Order: sequence, then C-alpha cells, then structure tokens
Amino acid sequence: MSRLLLRPISGCSLRTAIPRQLRALSSATKSNKVRIVEVGPRDGLQNEKTVIPVTTKIELVEKLAKTGLRDIEAGSFVSPKWVPQMAASNEILEYILKYPPQARDPIAYAFLAPNSKGLENALSILRSHPQAEGEGECPKPTVELSVFAAATESFTQKNLNCSIAESLKRFEPVIKAGKDEGLRVRAYISVVLGCPFEGYDVDPKKVAEIACDLMEMGADEIALGDTTGMGTAPRTSELLKAMKAAGMRSEDVAMHFHDTYGQALVNTAVSLENGIMSFDSSVGGLGGCPYSPGATGNVSTEDMVYFMETLGMTTGINLDAVVDVGEWITKEIGKSNASSVGKAILGRR
Repeated sequence: MSRLLLRPISGCSLRTAIPRQLRALSSATKSNKVRIVEVGPRDGLQNEKTVIPVTTKIELVEKLAKTGLRDIEAGSFVSPKWVPQMAASNEILEYILKYPPQARDPIAYAFLAPNSKGLENALSILRSHPQAEGEGECPKPTVELSVFAAATESFTQKNLNCSIAESLKRFEPVIKAGKDEGLRVRAYISVVLGCPFEGYDVDPKKVAEIACDLMEMGADEIALGDTTGMGTAPRTSELLKAMKAAGMRSEDVAMHFHDTYGQALVNTAVSLENGIMSFDSSVGGLGGCPYSPGATGNVSTEDMVYFMETLGMTTGINLDAVVDVGEWITKEIGKSNASSVGKAILGRR
C-alpha cells in the first residue's frame, strides 16, 4: 500500500486532503468490510451526571440493534460507587438475554468486567440464562466481556488505584475465567496517545508491551484508546508501527478515538492505512471519561459510517437509521448532538 502523505497538499488543509489521498484505499486493502463497535450505551453514557433510567438505556440498545450494527457495548459491571451511571448493567444484560432486541444479524453485546467481582456478577446472570434464544426472527445474541488497562502509571493509579503491573495481575484471572466460560474477551488500553496527567509522552513500545501481555493472557482483541483525544496522525502511525514490530497482528487490534481535538477521523485514516479494520464509535458523539479531565466524546458513529462510505468501505450499517438514534438519545438525555454528519443530514431533511 502506498505511504499516506501526512503533510497538507498545497492550498488544502489536512482534513480535506486526507480523503483525496485515500480514494484508492479500499481497493488496496484485502477487504473493504470495516467493523464498527458501538460504545454509546456504555462509554457514551458513563460520564453523564444525571442518572439515566434503565428503560432509556434498554431502548437505546434496542434502537441501535435495528441499524445493522453487529457489535454493541451495552454496560459495565463496575462498582456503582465509582461509576453510578452503570449501576443497572445487570438489568440490561438480563433483558438482552430474556428478550433479544430485534436485529437483522446476530449481535455481540459487550460488558466491561474490570475485576473478579464484576466478572462473577456477569457470569451469574449468564449462567441463569443458559438456554436464552432469540424469539421469532430475533437471532440469538452473544455476550462478550472486556477489561480496561491503561498505558501510563498515573492514569492507572487514578483509574484502578494500582500500578500497571498490578492491574495486569488482576486482569489475568478475569480473562482466564471468561475464556473458560467460552466467552470472547476484549482488552482495552487507555491513554495510548496522550495522558491527562503525563501529557503526550506515552511510549508506544510500552503500549505494545502491555498489549502483548494481555494477548498472552488470552485476550482476543486489543482496543487502543485515545482517551484524551490527544492523538495525531504521525503519533498514531508510530504507535501502530510499534504494535506491528512487537508481533501484533492488525486483525487483533481495534482503535478507539475520542474527538477532543477534531483528529479522530484523521487518525482513523492513518489506522486504515496500517491495516486496522475495527473501530469504536458512539452514536451522537456521546462520551467522556471520568478520569480524563477535559476529554470530550467519542468519534460519532454517524461520522464514522459516513467517512467509511466515502472511501468505498462497507459497514453494513444504515446511516439514516443511526442518525435517527443519535438525534433521539441526545434529546432524551438533554445533550447537544455532537455528530457533524448527523446534524447535516437532519438539516437537509
């Protein structure tokens, strides 16, 4: 694949130049199918101060399931003391298992299980619904688990109250137990391109080392999180080169960009050029991190789907349907719609 030119073309900004340089991207990759992981119900809502009714969260999941999404992050089995917004995750999981949302294709619903207690809570619900099947035309859902590491000592201490080494020791039995139950396990690594406490100086080799440790524990996928949105095109490229040098396969890596500085789609383009085909996004651009002051929402699902379509990539997601969901949920919780594409399509209507 030809090297992506990262300097602006004369008379053009980088934002307008990137799509022009990537016109042939889909034909240069092995496949033009991109996986979009919707993180709105968990990462998108976790930082909201006003408690959102569980009925609204379930309705959000149900609406998203009808858009063609096949991966939805639905909740977190974390202590309500630290993340009150996720207190009803057990009810959400039970509902999904009892009454699978209508969907065209089977959907994988992911739940964060940051420690052994969270894991046991999730597994107890799963074990109580061993025969959960889709009703009528609703395909049977699958459930996945995820753990959450970080790339810097400062962020790990703030988020998990321990060192990176200690956090990995905690995750190992969680990952093993999840795999023993036959579940797919995703491992996030936060602040990979910038830390709110240590700045831009995040060592890509350290990120790759943590990723390899998590994969050796049995994780099926590593999601690299630009939690602060501080990532830039050159540093994204440097990080992915470090991952490749460490032996990580591109198919085992997903990218999780926040759009704090408006660089999420630029960094997505760089990731595509480096062979990454899995990306997280949040409907309506919802999101933020309670441990990352100033970090705004995830890149919106509407913007991500539109961007991929302009490159000739396939997501399987109905853009108009996602726009409708983004408009509904942002109004429902009293937030402004952060999706540029969503607002443009709504305005055109």
